[in-house]
Amino acid sequence: MKKPIIKTTLLTIFFFSLIISCKVKKQYNTFSKKTENTILIFSKTNGYRHKSITEGITAIKKLGQENGWKTDTTEDSLQFNYQNLKKYKTLVFLNTTGNVLNNQQEKDFEKYINEGGGFVGIHAATDTEYDWPFYEQMIGAQFKSHPKQQKATLKVNKESNHAAIAHYNDTFEVFDEWYNFKKPAAKHVNVLLELDETSYSGKRMGTKHAISWYHHFQGGRIFYTGMGHTKEAYTNTDFLQHLKEGILWTIKEKNVAIDKNGEDLLDSNLSKWDVWIGAVHPSVDINFEKSKDVTKGKPMGLNNDPKKVFSIIKENNKNVLKISGKIYGGLTSKNEYGNYHFTTQFKWGEKKWEPRIKGKRDSGILYHAKGVHGAFWNTWMASLEFQIQEGDCGDFIALGDVYEDVPADRKLNKKGKPFFIYNPKGKEIPLKYATGFESGRSTKSSLYENPNGAWNTLEIYCLDNESIHLVNGHVVNRIKNARYDVAGKTIPVSRGKIQIQSEAAEVYYKNIKITPISKLPSKFSKL
Repeated sequence: MKKPIIKTTLLTIFFFSLIISCKVKKQYNTFSKKTENTILIFSKTNGYRHKSITEGITAIKKLGQENGWKTDTTEDSLQFNYQNLKKYKTLVFLNTTGNVLNNQQEKDFEKYINEGGGFVGIHAATDTEYDWPFYEQMIGAQFKSHPKQQKATLKVNKESNHAAIAHYNDTFEVFDEWYNFKKPAAKHVNVLLELDETSYSGKRMGTKHAISWYHHFQGGRIFYTGMGHTKEAYTNTDFLQHLKEGILWTIKEKNVAIDKNGEDLLDSNLSKWDVWIGAVHPSVDINFEKSKDVTKGKPMGLNNDPKKVFSIIKENNKNVLKISGKIYGGLTSKNEYGNYHFTTQFKWGEKKWEPRIKGKRDSGILYHAKGVHGAFWNTWMASLEFQIQEGDCGDFIALGDVYEDVPADRKLNKKGKPFFIYNPKGKEIPLKYATGFESGRSTKSSLYENPNGAWNTLEIYCLDNESIHLVNGHVVNRIKNARYDVAGKTIPVSRGKIQIQSEAAEVYYKNIKITPISKLPSKFSKL
């Protein structure tokens, strides 16, 4: 009687495995689907109408023909519905003016950006949608005035490594209509071109005067250029190269490269980072809405850090990042990164705060961070986490809809619940905190953390959609097949922002560096 039972059981296991394998195969097939590069040129005006719009459409269509993307054009706001927008890799606002979308169209636009859509704003795109806070933050500045059209000198930020300005000399002169903005370009943008206000006459801003920039915003890629008022601009080969590269970046055909010699990410004013501050616990002395459950309360938001949760101090005349931990938050890289070796050193401070005053000291490095700020606990982005916690340094945690597989051993705790320990020879386990997954965490293989108060060296190697965690020179975790569930699809993740957590504990970081790699070091070949 036992043999038929065993046979039936084996057949059941076989067919169950077959079903799972088909599901996994189907899931990974979504990785290879290539969405057609189609862009939408939108040129509706409810204010001043630029005479150069026709020339602009013609020029962008020609760029599309030369570079392999399709172009659709419209001035119909009804096209801004979610089902239609998701057909496009990028939206080009070509000299739009005034309020051009209604409330529902704005919501669909926001969803499009959140799910990874691109946006290119040309000239008067900053003279558009003044009453829409999302658009104001996304576009980066709002038009105020301009002097007469004239030549001006532009300064080029070569350090940005963006292809949209690679063809320019350090400075160049061009004729256009130069916008003054209500405020300087937002802190969260990366400036590409800056006006030299001494080079032209008339009204000026009297501050640093950015005129072109890019940034990653709430899941999307955003590029803006203040040039493009005149008809002649759209036959200027330098401007068209600038515009072409901006479009290619927003449709993800190109990325901003890490300097080949590596980059020091820590300077005295944290210029390569933004700050996102989460909800405030009642114990914090600050005039802001508070919540005992800081995972659900209202976040303070982007670059709003009055308590200086993140600051730079000096140690032996070198920059050290101090994280007070007083409010949950994330120091967020302005750029996305892929294929790199990330290194830093950290040590614990003495102070702890509510709501973890009795818990372990906690922080973390989040990488391949995707989508909107605050997706996880209203504080952090969906991402892969290199856990930094007393006794748990190097653990892996999947935050939100970014997750992966880890070779690991499956264990049961005292309550019979499964947990996983990294083992390079273990079975690859899909890890995500979601229905259908047993866990979203892989524990380090061994503890290599130094005693509290001592510096530790942490490293992350990321190549394509794999990564390796090291603590003080020891491999403690390995992640494979990193992926992201977004817009009903599962896509591979090989790049993203980096976030450093504030999580109710005082902690210090120094020597934060990132270096590009094209392959993993040979020392990892046996993993």
